[in-house]
Amino acid sequence: MSVILRSNSIIVFGAICRAVWNTGLEQRREYRRRGAWINYVDQARQLAEAKKDPLCGWLTIAPSHILQQTLRDLERACKTHGTWKVRWRSKARTAPSFRFPDPKQIRVERLNRRWGRVLLPKLGWVRFRWTRPLGGAIRNATVVRDGGRWYVAFCVEDGVAEVPPNGKSAVGVDLGVAVAVATSDGVMHDREFVTAGEQRRMRRLQQRLARSRRVHGRARQSKRRDAVRAQMGRLHARIRARRTDFAAQTAHYLTTEHGLVVVEDLRVTNITRSARGTAEQPGVNVRQKAGLNRAVLNKGWGGFLLALDHAARCHGATVVKVNPAYTSQRCSRCGHVDAKSRKSQAGFVCVGCGYRDNADVNAAKNILAAGLAVTGRGGLAVGRPLKRQPPGRLVA
Repeated sequence: MSVILRSNSIIVFGAICRAVWNTGLEQRREYRRRGAWINYVDQARQLAEAKKDPLCGWLTIAPSHILQQTLRDLERACKTHGTWKVRWRSKARTAPSFRFPDPKQIRVERLNRRWGRVLLPKLGWVRFRWTRPLGGAIRNATVVRDGGRWYVAFCVEDGVAEVPPNGKSAVGVDLGVAVAVATSDGVMHDREFVTAGEQRRMRRLQQRLARSRRVHGRARQSKRRDAVRAQMGRLHARIRARRTDFAAQTAHYLTTEHGLVVVEDLRVTNITRSARGTAEQPGVNVRQKAGLNRAVLNKGWGGFLLALDHAARCHGATVVKVNPAYTSQRCSRCGHVDAKSRKSQAGFVCVGCGYRDNADVNAAKNILAAGLAVTGRGGLAVGRPLKRQPPGRLVA
């Protein structure tokens, strides 16, 4: 549930949580340089001691448990990705956010059809735009800023432990650049996330940003530059909202109409990595690769895969990821693999048997066949399956 919040105190809370995150990350990295390790318990104890210091009295402005939750999130990120791969939280580039983890200190009341209010520690009652029913008991509340607006998202306990399989048919899904989602049954899911007018406006804002004056030796940029960045942020937020809405609707359709959804096991971060290279070994086709990266990121592959996993848990569907190698070059009818069969972005003509089909649909059919083979053997394409289909009977 996402709704709008506006408060000066929330800005201060976000800044304090950002400072706690960066300080805790620098402390963890310094410990790693010395060959030692520090955990959440030690950092939380030091945080409580720092609040007693007159020089760190600003820490007492924010509620204690949102600062402790920030340290918990930092520890989880360091354990998952490694201390050296966790990023700093920037004042200009990172959206401020913090979480209230104690449900006993959170109260939500509905005022009318459009508006409600939430009671948060040290903030009091804050009005918000009611967008959807809660649907369960509140577990925590996360406050985040996006596009110049503050939102609060409630995590609720809906009481549903496990949804039984829906028993519907299987479908293969191919993610593309020309068409965002293509399925094995020939359905194309796509939409324009950026209008022509927004593209022109974005170019004008980028020109104004490049021409605005940078202020060196100061904590802030010039006011004109800050205003341009704020306009670009609101425009990007509108585009992200369309992309998120498309991913949620498409994932909902696929998981409600099908019981098995087979997708490619894509590493979007590796796919969109720059081809610039290094000074000793510069990359090739850097501009072409940059254009491909922008096209992939514009379609939102990573967000769609995440939305698909979430929707599958709620609608009794299963998501299977298969190896994406040669799915766009293999003929779904005869199995012949040849790069020459891919005549164009949308055309596929097998050089072996002459089979014609849309290139994305043909790839989706290959993905579906690979997923059915994996599930039939009882494995998930990682290592050797534990359960296999019984071998054929031998005739003496």
